[in-house]
Order: sequence, then structure tokens, then C-alpha cells
Amino acid sequence: MFVHIKRIIRSGFFNFFRNGFVSFSSVLVMLVTLFVIGSVIFSSAILNSTLEALKDKVDIRVTFVTTAEEQEILNLKDKLEALSEVENVSYTSREEALVNFKQRHGDDQLILQALEELGDNPLGSSLNIKAKDPSQYESVANFLQNKEPVSNSGASIIDKINFFQNKTAIDKLSNIINSSEKLGFIITAVLVIMSVLITFNTIRLAIYISRDEISVMKLVGADSSYIRGPFVVSGVLYGFFASVLTLLIFFPTTLWLADMSNRFFISFNAFDYYMQNFLEISAMIVLSGIVIGAISSYLASRRYLK
Repeated sequence: MFVHIKRIIRSGFFNFFRNGFVSFSSVLVMLVTLFVIGSVIFSSAILNSTLEALKDKVDIRVTFVTTAEEQEILNLKDKLEALSEVENVSYTSREEALVNFKQRHGDDQLILQALEELGDNPLGSSLNIKAKDPSQYESVANFLQNKEPVSNSGASIIDKINFFQNKTAIDKLSNIINSSEKLGFIITAVLVIMSVLITFNTIRLAIYISRDEISVMKLVGADSSYIRGPFVVSGVLYGFFASVLTLLIFFPTTLWLADMSNRFFISFNAFDYYMQNFLEISAMIVLSGIVIGAISSYLASRRYLK
């Protein structure tokens, strides 16, 4: 068995280097296929990064009346953090809200003068609630309405919940996220299938050149595994060399696109992503190339073994 496998591997390497032009053409086609697969990986990363950044900018802001006690607000904060839909809740005191307000309107002297004339801090404390998913904000808002906290005097301590003003934007974001994920999956599947079919036909053409050789080997009694084995090994070599070339091409490509991706996409740098995830991307591309090359060679050689 070991001698049999050794001969198959040796024949596969011999066929690969003997048919130099055919092997070069097959590697180039595989290169295009793997580049498409790599581009799909980057597109998916860009989409996920952009959607995560958009999700991070969406939250619910609950503003409290100025007479609300801090302990009452913190008790509500604890209840919200216990909800399964909530990722985190941040508290902003009245004093912090006033400082932030002055910083935002530092160039507007009329507003700053109006604050000084009031004498007292007109801003209430607030809670910023971030849900695990944009679709869950409505249930959080309903919880706040149904469990609306009241002060010792019986009056509600909540002044405003901005979810109802931002509901349309949040719903649109949820729809965009769902549609983008479905569309991304469909486009990925179509591109990968097209690339695999092109690779399969190219390798089948390469094996067609050896059809007479296969017929002679069948006539002298060679079994199917011994005939098919070298072609599968050659297919693996096509995939391996194509994947190495693909990874080399991605290095200058992502470096060139680094500044552009930073400008057009939210906090996404193509080169940084490539370098930080190099091992995972390399494994996916090399494995894809080897599997596509081996399976394509296996299926393409079946026709001439019958």
C-alpha cells in the first residue's frame, strides 16, 4: 500500500511539471477562483464590521425628571441589566450631563449665558441602554413603560424615552441588517459555485489531454485508483500553488486598499484585517484550493475511466 501511494504521488508530481503549460493555465484559473473566495471573505468582514458599528451607535436613552433620586435610578438600572435582551446600561448623573452639555455648546455663548441665568441645573440624569440586537429595543421600551418607576410621592420619575422618536430609524436598521445578511449569503454562494464550475471545466480540459494515456493504462490492467490518483495529486498541487499566489497577491492589494477602506467603511482597515487574521484566511484559502482541486480532478477523471 505504501509503495502504491508513493508511486501515485510521484506520478502526480511528474504530470504536474511535465505538462507545464496546462498546469500553469489550471493554476491561473484556480487563482481567480480562490481570489473570488478571498474577496468574499473580505466583503463579509466589511459588512459585519459596518453593521456592528451601526449597531453600536443605536441605543435607548431614558431621561429622568430633575427631582428623581439617584438611588431610584440605580435600582431601575439593576433591573434593566437583569434583562436578557440588554447588553449594558450606562448611567449619567445630572452633573455629568451638565458638563457634557457645556462641552457640546462651548461655542454658543447665548446658551451658556442662559444656563448661568437659570442658576440651577435644568438637566436630569439619564440611562443609556444598549440591547444585544436592534430588534430587541422595542421589548426594552415596553418593559420601561409597563414597569415605569415612581417616586415616593407617586409621580413617574421618567421624563422621556427616546425609543419612540427613533423607532423608525431602529426598524430600518434592523431590516437593513437582515436583508444584508441574506443578500450577502446569496451572492457568496453564487460566486463560489460559478468559480468552482469554471475550475472543474478547466481541470477536465487538462485531463482530456491525457485521455489516450488513460485508455492505454486501462488496457494493460491498471486499476482505477492508480489511474485517477496522479490526477487528484495534480489537482491538489493546482490548488496549493494557486492558494500561495492568492495570498501573495492579497498582501499588496490590501495594503493599497488600506486607506481607501478606512475612509469609505466605518473603522475597517483591509490591511490590518488581513494581517490580524492571516492564519485563518490562509487556512481557508489553502484548504479551499486543495479541496476544489482534488474533487474537480476526481470527478473529471471519472468520464475517461468508464
